[in-house]
Amino acid sequence: MNETIVTSGSVLCVDLDGTFSRTDTLTEAVLLLLKQRPWALFLLPLWLLRGKAHCKAEIARRISFDPAALAYNEDLVGWLRDEYASGRKIVLASGADRRIVEAIAAHHGFFADVIASDGVVNMTGKAKAAILKDRFGNYAYVGNAPVDIPVWAGAEASMLAAHSDAVERALSKHVNFDRVFRREGESRSRIRLWLKALRIHQWVKNSLLFAPLILSHQIFNEAKLVAVGLGFLAFSLCASSVYLLNDLLDLGADRRHPTKRLRPFADAALPLEQGIVAIPLLLAASFSLAVYVDLPFAAVLGVYYLVTVAYSFDLKRRALLDVFTLAALYSLRIIAGAVVAHVALSPWLVGVSIFLFLSLGVVKRVAEIESGRRRGVTLLQGRGYRSEDLFILQMLGVAAGYASIVVLALYVSAPESRALYPHHQLLWLFAPLMLYWISRIWLLTHRGEMHDDPIVFALKDRTSRVIGAVAVAIIVAASL
Repeated sequence: MNETIVTSGSVLCVDLDGTFSRTDTLTEAVLLLLKQRPWALFLLPLWLLRGKAHCKAEIARRISFDPAALAYNEDLVGWLRDEYASGRKIVLASGADRRIVEAIAAHHGFFADVIASDGVVNMTGKAKAAILKDRFGNYAYVGNAPVDIPVWAGAEASMLAAHSDAVERALSKHVNFDRVFRREGESRSRIRLWLKALRIHQWVKNSLLFAPLILSHQIFNEAKLVAVGLGFLAFSLCASSVYLLNDLLDLGADRRHPTKRLRPFADAALPLEQGIVAIPLLLAASFSLAVYVDLPFAAVLGVYYLVTVAYSFDLKRRALLDVFTLAALYSLRIIAGAVVAHVALSPWLVGVSIFLFLSLGVVKRVAEIESGRRRGVTLLQGRGYRSEDLFILQMLGVAAGYASIVVLALYVSAPESRALYPHHQLLWLFAPLMLYWISRIWLLTHRGEMHDDPIVFALKDRTSRVIGAVAVAIIVAASL
């Protein structure tokens, strides 16, 4: 590395997308457009007909963009601050639209000037190289991609923001770099990152599809079991596509969250473009499998997907409607399980599930409010709740949980339970178990110790697993 050239007095020009920012701002802008003005997406082809620079300008003027919500290359940012402190002139030179670039430059405060696309000229490659040479003569340049090769060719010093060893090796064949900024954590396994992004651990929620089959005592019917198993996979693939959509739409809020900021897309560990491509692929696989298994089941899956999309775009930001929607989505899984297994749907099971999952949905929100309150946050980002809502939500959640036990108790006394369970009286043991478990869940939530989704917590929590095992034993004993 030629440290003298790198730190010389020549103007230091810095690329934005993939260099100063760890993601592509155009992709982020399109996602913001999808979130803020979804119908405007239909205009994209028309804008592109007038050129990429025009398209960027049309998107930029229609979105509310927060530069603080981006994921930045912190090593590079730190070095640039040091260069600025030493008196060096730094310019943000990007192919992004001027509105975006100026907002980012103003946010950081150490850029003397910006060079950007203006709706007519797309400021990348040779166009960027020409204007930098014309305006500054000698300049140093930090970039990250093959499109920057013409810019490096005219630079006094060439620096690379490398996002992978492969890219560094490929570009090093064309450019002799004076300095390379490598991102920490880029060696993480892509497979693990994708498993985390798809939230495979959340697939356990779709085990509810098996509930109607188990409770109708037909779990050993091989054909029905295979059908429900395939239905489980279809639901899981569909759910993962929605998780990806949620993550891509909530990048800004996730990056401000103490734990969600580590999600692969929020952390820029996975390219946003790959997530966008993965969503339709997962959906295609999900619905192809669902149609193959059972058309009515595919219809229920379609309803589930539409509700989850409505939740992602709007309902999750509406107080109370969000938790009622979550409860409905859990109940839809049970309905789907009955449909794909071709067994009668028990209204008792649906009743228990609605109240129980309403309670657990409220647990999730109360835990978020409690966590925010402890950090001094009074308004949940991207949610419709304030810290003063805590008390009423706690009452609602506990009441809903206890209501599920009342419905369960009524079922034990009903003729339907006598028909299925020779020793149905044993099912009364469920009541104290459920009372204890729900009370414990709410006690831990009140203490601020509920850090997971309550379903995931139940799988990790030793006490919950013991209660689950005892519950299974009660069902078996009552069936004998």
